[in-house]
Amino acid sequence: MSNHEHEHCGCGCEHHHDHDHEHKPMDKYMTAISQSGVTTDDAAVSAAVQEIIDKHAAENNTPEVQQFLLNCVDLTTLATDDSERSVAKFVQKVNDFDNNYPQYKNVAAICVYSNFAAVVRGTLEVTDVDVAVCSASFPASQAHIETKIAETALAIADGADEVDIVLNVGYFRDEAYEELSDEIAEIKQVVGNRPLKVILETGLLKSAEAIRRASILSMYSGCDFIKTSTGKVYPGASLEAAYVMCQCIKEYYIQHGRMVGFKASGGIRTTEDAVKYYTIVKEVLGEQWLNNRYFRIGASSLANSLFQSFTGTDEKPF
Repeated sequence: MSNHEHEHCGCGCEHHHDHDHEHKPMDKYMTAISQSGVTTDDAAVSAAVQEIIDKHAAENNTPEVQQFLLNCVDLTTLATDDSERSVAKFVQKVNDFDNNYPQYKNVAAICVYSNFAAVVRGTLEVTDVDVAVCSASFPASQAHIETKIAETALAIADGADEVDIVLNVGYFRDEAYEELSDEIAEIKQVVGNRPLKVILETGLLKSAEAIRRASILSMYSGCDFIKTSTGKVYPGASLEAAYVMCQCIKEYYIQHGRMVGFKASGGIRTTEDAVKYYTIVKEVLGEQWLNNRYFRIGASSLANSLFQSFTGTDEKPF
């Protein structure tokens, strides 16, 4: 047969040109991963994080930064006993904050289960706070793609401005990268021009190598943010995971000219913790990312800690 009819795919077999197309998408992902220069040496990552924190965390722990961080909080309630009434009360605190403390910027968004989008939309009186939902079978991401799409579409119809989903870690484990990417891309299509945040569940992935791969795959699939954790089953955010993710975002930006946001979530409760994540973002990504369009922290108790830090009071507005 002629050379045009047969091609090698690099897997040791020889097959028809038509068949070769099936390998192309996989090549795209593998190429992106193999060409990444982001370090996957866990010890090197830990050392880099330690150096950044030792050098810069203290200087960033100022009232100005604390106020900025409050404006980056996705104020979150994801409890089994959330109800329409409890969510409405939760949202009312954000309304009250706007009335009681007009001198301070409010939180970035209120983040709830997708079935409460309408409650938040109906109760929220503050124009510059978004309605964010955790969708697509959060937190395990185990459901038919049709279910995930339907849930997301319903939340958007109910008024969601932003959507957080969990990476299909099962596909990731099996290296079914095309399926994984297609799923994110299909959900992004439903989400449209609203921000789509993909949760990597870094406490489950553990290694810098796995976190790098998951970050690259998510960004190549069209997401707008990569996020550390659900805060549900596995260890939450870590500074090491944040460092690797931010390095991947930086590399992707240099290669493709598209800014992807970073969201830390899972166990971030104190002002000191939040300032450390701010420090990583500032040192790795720079000033361009220091706004709530590209930097978020998902938390529930953090908002009060930040408020108490920059006001010097023990008030708990949230």
